[in-house]
Amino acid sequence: MASSPARRGQMHLGAFFHPTGNHVASWLHPGAQPDAGLNIDHYIEITRIAERGRFDMIFLADAVATRDGNLDALKRWPQYMAYFEPTTLLAALAVATQHIGLVCTATTSYNEPYNIARRFASLDMISKGRIGWNVVTSANLTEAYNFGREAHFEHGERYDRALEFTEVVQGLWDSWDDDAFLIDRASATYFDPTKLHYLHHKGEHFSVRGPLNVARSPQGQPVLFQAGSSEAGKEAAARFAEGVFTGQYTLEGAQGFYRDLKGRMAKYGRTPDQLLILPGLNAIPGRTEAEAKEKHAALQALIHPDVGLELLSNALGGFDLRPYDLDAKLPEAAYAMTTNGSTTALRNVLRWAREEELTIRQLYQRFAGARGQRTLVGSAVQIADEMEQWFLNHGSDGFLIQPSHLPEGLEDFVELVVPILQERGLLRRDYEGTTLREHLGLARPVSRHAARPEAAE
Repeated sequence: MASSPARRGQMHLGAFFHPTGNHVASWLHPGAQPDAGLNIDHYIEITRIAERGRFDMIFLADAVATRDGNLDALKRWPQYMAYFEPTTLLAALAVATQHIGLVCTATTSYNEPYNIARRFASLDMISKGRIGWNVVTSANLTEAYNFGREAHFEHGERYDRALEFTEVVQGLWDSWDDDAFLIDRASATYFDPTKLHYLHHKGEHFSVRGPLNVARSPQGQPVLFQAGSSEAGKEAAARFAEGVFTGQYTLEGAQGFYRDLKGRMAKYGRTPDQLLILPGLNAIPGRTEAEAKEKHAALQALIHPDVGLELLSNALGGFDLRPYDLDAKLPEAAYAMTTNGSTTALRNVLRWAREEELTIRQLYQRFAGARGQRTLVGSAVQIADEMEQWFLNHGSDGFLIQPSHLPEGLEDFVELVVPILQERGLLRRDYEGTTLREHLGLARPVSRHAARPEAAE
């Protein structure tokens, strides 16, 4: 347990939307929307469900490539093969909702800072201050082939580029003072030139003059998120992130991650309350524990072995598991694998194999079923109890809820778990602010060019 006393206050909730749901076989579930990736009505529906549940935000992941690999397996797993570009999708969701925050991924590996700064500033304007950017470094080699590269950036280089990229984007977001646009017909003056700022950035990876051709957004800057749990990822998060998505499996491990990450912030001139840590949670609630277990078993039974092996092989750095007996232990050769992708996924799979002596089939069921995230299967009260324990004992500032299948899995959480959290005073009953920053309790950033601190909005 954490050495700090139990906390008070309310937790923060995000809803992570894989198109058909978090479970790898979700599209086969009769309660899922099978064509979800390209169905705008589906996304509007599930975002409104999360808004009804008073979530702080929804979150969309992304990749700038289709999945590569064994097509016999991939044909059985449609997710991330054809789906909406997320910033475009957020623009549509912004006008279909009123309160909920809207967050999506954009990679620093295969974008340019000016384009990203402009896109997210525009979204913040369209949504009236409800946008967040999840800063990622691409881990998918396939993406490199779409941008003139034959090899992916190495892990360290990806993060060096990401840090400079983010620095440039934040600088561009401060191109205009908040009161730069006078729009005064009487004097025929549209803006005050003294409140326009050129960036003149020249660095190792980027040369960007600026300024941005979008006014300073309602939040000052969109909220910055980060999801890496490697050493480089944690340092990047301590330096600039305002929210961190992470995979944690035990309260003790979550508390250690929480202390470690927040303890790194002081050297960057930041305080722990400027960063929220939101572990992923694949929650499968029922009215009773037995009902929840039946739901989970039904989903697990839908995992095709080809899909499970493909996903597990990717986590193991491309190790081909097809020649091996599914009910045997992981071969020793797999333990020597390295990856230029997600080091966290590789580490977790190998740990489960060693410590729990899981078979290959059990490993892919564990990993594929929840995409490597923690799964809670139980009654709504049991799930609320576990969430409360993690929150009150400094294991998290809230959770990124990953419904197993959509929309039904999200409906279950909102109808069964949310009222319990609200009754315990752990979750808001209504929105009090209008921006994502206000939902999350984060201050509006002061422009680097401001002569004096701005009043909080």
